[in-house]
Amino acid sequence: MQTRGVIYIHSSPSAVCPHVEWAIGRVLDGSVTVKLGWNPQSAERGTMRAERAWTGYAGMGAEFAKALAQWPMLRFEVTEDPSAGVDGERIMHVPGRGVYRAATSAGGDIMIAEDRIRALLATTTSAEALRGGLDQLLGLDWDRELEPYRQAAGGAEQSWLSQVG
Repeated sequence: MQTRGVIYIHSSPSAVCPHVEWAIGRVLDGSVTVKLGWNPQSAERGTMRAERAWTGYAGMGAEFAKALAQWPMLRFEVTEDPSAGVDGERIMHVPGRGVYRAATSAGGDIMIAEDRIRALLATTTSAEALRGGLDQLLGLDWDRELEPYRQAAGGAEQSWLSQVG
């Protein structure tokens, strides 16, 4: 089942950039030499940013995120569009905060599973606690930390990665 998505490396130390490309290429079974076309990240001096659209099988977005999470200093997002019988996905990583992962709708909205909402309702005792719990389920802290890096991307050029075979 083919799908597509985007890898956003919001910030990476320059020395780590070749390792990031290698990790992405490894997910693609080494069938593609990955060159991301790095640009300076104006939101964090001394780091680089890149983004790349990809096509491949359902679940590949999670594999990209797993490979990238080996470098805890990276700020990144990986998206995967929904495909037949499979929800879309958004995975974010922020240093010191770790990985946030959520299912997404066809329009890209985060979807919170019914059981997670019920658990939150069963364990919160105030409106403030409910609001904080919903913010956590929606990944608000990750979004807040990544937003300055997203804004610094401007109109960066985008090209595609595709798994061969």
